[in-house]
Amino acid sequence: MTTSFVPATLPPMRRSPSMSSLRLFMQVAYNRSFSETGRLTNVSQPALSRTIRLLEEQLGTRLFDRDSRNVRLTSAGEALLPIVERLTADFDHAFTELAQNFAGQRGRVVIGALPSVAAGALPRVMATFLAAHPQVEVIVRDHLSGTLYQQMQDRQVDLAVTTPPPSSDFHFAPLFDDRLDLIVPAGSALDVPAPARWDIFVDHPFIAMAARSSVRDLTDAAMSKADVAVRPLYECTQLATVGAMIEAGLGITALPRSCLGMLHMGALAARRLEAPVIERTIGIAHPVNRTLAPAVKAFRLHFLAHQHTCTAIA
Repeated sequence: MTTSFVPATLPPMRRSPSMSSLRLFMQVAYNRSFSETGRLTNVSQPALSRTIRLLEEQLGTRLFDRDSRNVRLTSAGEALLPIVERLTADFDHAFTELAQNFAGQRGRVVIGALPSVAAGALPRVMATFLAAHPQVEVIVRDHLSGTLYQQMQDRQVDLAVTTPPPSSDFHFAPLFDDRLDLIVPAGSALDVPAPARWDIFVDHPFIAMAARSSVRDLTDAAMSKADVAVRPLYECTQLATVGAMIEAGLGITALPRSCLGMLHMGALAARRLEAPVIERTIGIAHPVNRTLAPAVKAFRLHFLAHQHTCTAIA
């Protein structure tokens, strides 16, 4: 006949014990003394004894064998100790992470941005933010302005660096003004006055950004103000395509200065455009009725504090 050994286990709990009582149990187990534990934890010995007795009642078993000189764990106490060690370590780690989240040191930020901003000002601001907040995850989504506002409404994006909002449902903090310049091939034989005027597009092929983009809205408004009727010869959705077409001599365009970093400017040249001067305001937006998570708030404040970076690039 073979007898198998069954390790001591704790009976089912009648009620969950508190973390403070489990911590005191752990200290008594380490110190093997109620008086020493009371001294180290600043808990009176009667209160400590009551806490351990209540814990034993909750668990339905004795945890310590005691006499006048010794305190020893029972088999149930020995089974409980590693569980309490693991629980308290997990508890402390979880609350450390929670405190870091509340302080903006941990978390996740989904930032939307116009493509020109995502390729220009945003990476530099992100680099300095992540250096100061290495445990924050930052996700970037670059889209046109209308898409960004819809994504904020749908909670797909926390913040967006974009043009002013279409309604009062969003808070908007301006960052910089982004002037439109004339973009021509470098070394072009075009007779471009200084500064250029919008009627230059009457005599030269106009390469436009796609309809419903913020840049297209600006160029259309400028043409209207200048009383210039021009039909684009080409329409493009990507700035790189616009740049390549200008470089190939297929036409000219007007773009915000923040877009120039996305172009091969060694082969292109920018000229000031006036009559009228057209600018768009770039800022950081978020829904007014939404409380920003600490990490998101920290990123927003960091971006606002580094407006000089944006201005230098624009």
